[in-house]
Amino acid sequence: MLTLPDTPCALVLRTDFADEGAWDAVRAASIAPSVDGFAASLSFVSDSAFADLSPEQVAALPMVTYRSFLFLVDNVTVTDPETPIVALDLLHEPGRWFRVVPAEMWSVENNLSIANMDFFEFADAADPDGVFRSFPQ
Repeated sequence: MLTLPDTPCALVLRTDFADEGAWDAVRAASIAPSVDGFAASLSFVSDSAFADLSPEQVAALPMVTYRSFLFLVDNVTVTDPETPIVALDLLHEPGRWFRVVPAEMWSVENNLSIANMDFFEFADAADPDGVFRSFPQ
């Protein structure tokens, strides 16, 4: 049975395997420090067993260890110029998701990992196209 893997940091799960270079670029951009020096603590999993799964399908998978959220790199991520990554809620509203640009991965991951903010705060702050780019100034 397919289960979400146990990882030491926030899980970034690859579901699109069409472009190895795009996967590498997304990984690098996701862990790049912000201008203030903050960085996301991420564990990247590239396992073709997860190919083409939707956020809803991933949210329904059993977990080896508890996690409240995870990230998905899907076809939109690797084909859209902004490379928006799916952030998926597994706790309060399992299956709810939004996209986040790699430059803001640190903000989402850092705050959700320490429960400083809730998933809905980021999801509700996403732009009308469903992508979180930052909080309004």
